[in-house]
Amino acid sequence: MTASTPLLVTFAAYLLLMVGIGFAAWRSTRDFDDYMLGGRSLNGYVTAMAAGASDMSGWLLMGLPGALYLTGLSEAWIAVGLVIGAWCNWRFVAGPLRVYTERCDNALTLPDYFTSRFSEAGRLLRLLSALVILVFFAIYAASGIVAGARLFESVFGLPYAQAMWWGAAVTILYTMLGGFLAVSWTDTIQATLMIFALLLVPVLVLMQVGGIGAGLELIHATDPTRLQWIGAGGGIAVVSAAAWGLGYFGQPHILARFMAAESLATIPLARRIGMTWMIACLLGAMLVGFFGIAWFAAHPQHAGPVQANPERVFIVLAELLFNPWIAGILLSAILAAVMSTLSAQLLVCSSALAEDFYHGFVRPHAGERELVWFGRAMVLAVALLAIWIARDPDSRVLGLVAYAWAGFGAAFGPVVLFSLFWRRMNGWGALAGILVGAATVIAWKQYSGSALYEMVPGVIAASIAIVLASRLSAAPAARVVAIHDAVRAELETTGY
Repeated sequence: MTASTPLLVTFAAYLLLMVGIGFAAWRSTRDFDDYMLGGRSLNGYVTAMAAGASDMSGWLLMGLPGALYLTGLSEAWIAVGLVIGAWCNWRFVAGPLRVYTERCDNALTLPDYFTSRFSEAGRLLRLLSALVILVFFAIYAASGIVAGARLFESVFGLPYAQAMWWGAAVTILYTMLGGFLAVSWTDTIQATLMIFALLLVPVLVLMQVGGIGAGLELIHATDPTRLQWIGAGGGIAVVSAAAWGLGYFGQPHILARFMAAESLATIPLARRIGMTWMIACLLGAMLVGFFGIAWFAAHPQHAGPVQANPERVFIVLAELLFNPWIAGILLSAILAAVMSTLSAQLLVCSSALAEDFYHGFVRPHAGERELVWFGRAMVLAVALLAIWIARDPDSRVLGLVAYAWAGFGAAFGPVVLFSLFWRRMNGWGALAGILVGAATVIAWKQYSGSALYEMVPGVIAASIAIVLASRLSAAPAARVVAIHDAVRAELETTGY
């Protein structure tokens, strides 16, 4: 299709606003701590919105609705698992990690935290965890590039190759300029735009199909299997879908938002705001995909683009049901979802390269200004790698996200949880957990042939490796135990 003037105006205004925020954050970025964690200055609202927006990438408005449209209610188990996992992450990880990272030499990154927390294997941990971040975030960032390309391809009629560059350009620019503050401030706006779109579109879809009852009848007439909570994959498919929730404990771009909260006291408020936002967004996304089945059954003449690629269901409905000005705002929400997560991923990769490789191994005495500029250069380098991975026009957003999500969840999730709550864990246990978790995910995905989501065996194998390696090696140093006890004491004092 050819983009109308309202679409062009709303998209241009949105993109200019994001770049403007990047310049404003650039002026507030004084040192490397500011660039990577915003000086640990995020209040409860910004912490919640930034964590939510960086979590819910383009898959929220494309991958999840597409899955519900294609398969039906059986895909809703993904959302159930995510809600449970996210709440546990906010409740049991956010506060302890915020305290621990500050006590561990003011750690700025997840590898930084592992290095300080487990000094006996510090350099190996820094190197291995940074490598895991680069490998899986390159794949994860590619999913954002694909989602942005799909949007620009659909709205502006651009060839896929050109659409990739247009979809990524503004995100790269404001992330390079403003670092963590730009990413967090833009995330807050983007999260607001996303929830607006995901509340408005399903309401109009339901009105158009005659309400919930009429919509369910149309879906049943189209394909009654889409009304089943357990689909053709059976129990394994349900377990695999719900297991997405396990991934939250190991996602560096989400954990970084916890580390950046201005204080432990902001976490409960942020949790309430963040979970409310998340549940509303997930419900809206599922309703769009599920009742989109009914809408296109009633209007089969418009179903062609969605049949070709179910992940376009939100885009097509927004274009067909709303006037171009409103449609432009709603489609900007997809761009918001893509940009918010992509920017967070680029920043975490940049921090891994700048802090954990360059500062940790190449230039230990590098100054703040040098590190900031190196971090900006790495944002561009990782973005170019992600664009190269996303170059296949047949790539699917949900598939790329699922692989990267499992990689982080298995490699880092058990290590984070054990490091926060198990006094006996040591650096060799952390090394074993990261290595076994990442290797299991890759091997299961490539060679198992099983329908079981690779997250499940990855988390189990990593947890066993942590316990065995920690038990079979020397107890952690007295300094490590003392810090752990001090953190637990502080948390108990404040009610955690």
